[in-house]
Amino acid sequence: MSVIIETSIGDITVDLYTDERPRCCLNFLKLCKIKYYNFSLFHTVQRDLVAQTGDPTATRRGGKSIFAIMYGEQARFFEMEVSPRIKHTRKGLISMVNNGSDMHGSQFFLTLADSLDYLDGKHTVFGEVAEGFDVLEKINNTFCDEGNRPFQDIRIYHTIILEDPYDDPDGLEVPSMSPGPTEEMLNSDHIACDANIDEDKDKTEEELAEVMAEKEAKANTQILEMVGDLPDADVAPPENVLFICKLNPVTTSEDLEIIFSRFGPIVSCDVIKDSKTGESLQYAFIEFGNPDHCESAYFKMDNVLIDDRRIHVDFSQSVSKLKWKGKGKGVEIMSTGDAPIYVLRTNKDKMNDMTWCMNTTPTLTKTRTPKTRRKRMLQKVKIEIITKRVTWKTQID
Repeated sequence: MSVIIETSIGDITVDLYTDERPRCCLNFLKLCKIKYYNFSLFHTVQRDLVAQTGDPTATRRGGKSIFAIMYGEQARFFEMEVSPRIKHTRKGLISMVNNGSDMHGSQFFLTLADSLDYLDGKHTVFGEVAEGFDVLEKINNTFCDEGNRPFQDIRIYHTIILEDPYDDPDGLEVPSMSPGPTEEMLNSDHIACDANIDEDKDKTEEELAEVMAEKEAKANTQILEMVGDLPDADVAPPENVLFICKLNPVTTSEDLEIIFSRFGPIVSCDVIKDSKTGESLQYAFIEFGNPDHCESAYFKMDNVLIDDRRIHVDFSQSVSKLKWKGKGKGVEIMSTGDAPIYVLRTNKDKMNDMTWCMNTTPTLTKTRTPKTRRKRMLQKVKIEIITKRVTWKTQID
């Protein structure tokens, strides 16, 4: 009489002592049959001692016998079977947990070491592991917190009865399919059983460096969002805007528009100028109506000679023309012309009056923020202006 216990880290096959422990085996088999143990947590793992499970609540105080399901809460527990005496002599024995009153419910444990004689007479051995000792070793070596609960959840996914010598009690309702986990089972404050905590195990140094760079970039974007330099951490730059640098000071927006218009219609072309002197800062942004035209210009115009200068062309990483529509609602590109090129939203009012146009000095309208905060925000504004932040090292996904 055997049962396969499918866990999150492997399968364990147990043979039951149906002749020596008929009542314990009946209880265990019928609980398996109604899928009672599905998603049960190994809530207690004591190295070189036992691994305990069978409590759907994972509180170590829950669980009930098949008789409680059949006849009510008055039959939640049943008496121990003490004869014949079977000792906890070796690793891989399966035993019912004593509830403190020499009674059993649904909880059971697997022994993880030999010669656990101090468990004899307190708990009832009713079977042994036939296959899956490697899984027992994994359970035994798992890292646990101070309460002996594994940091990463180990759960019973499913139980499969290979042979059942007992007839089903009258009124036993067997589900047609395995039930899903309850909300209590899913709300775990530990690492999920399916989480890959060794995802970097087989990666090369180059791959690890790339992963670390991605994580650092993500952290940086979140910081920029918190301080207000980015509208949203997940914002991405537009795909139809090119950044042009190393321009000759005499090159104008009209010159660039004529040169780049051969690739497709241009929405806007702006050579950035100093707001005070009006002199060219030798870089520009060109917005195409179609991303394909933008990509074509990117591949063909880099290092081209314009007005005796070799220009550099790259995709724009600026998000200053993106307006945040709210957390989780994305962004939209603001219209050109008289509309402001930047709008910063705060968590308080969703629209801070920090707006300015390309040819004007940044100004702040009246707000209720303290002077110190207003000064700090003005500094952020000056940094965000395209003249100071044209290429970001961080790639925003």
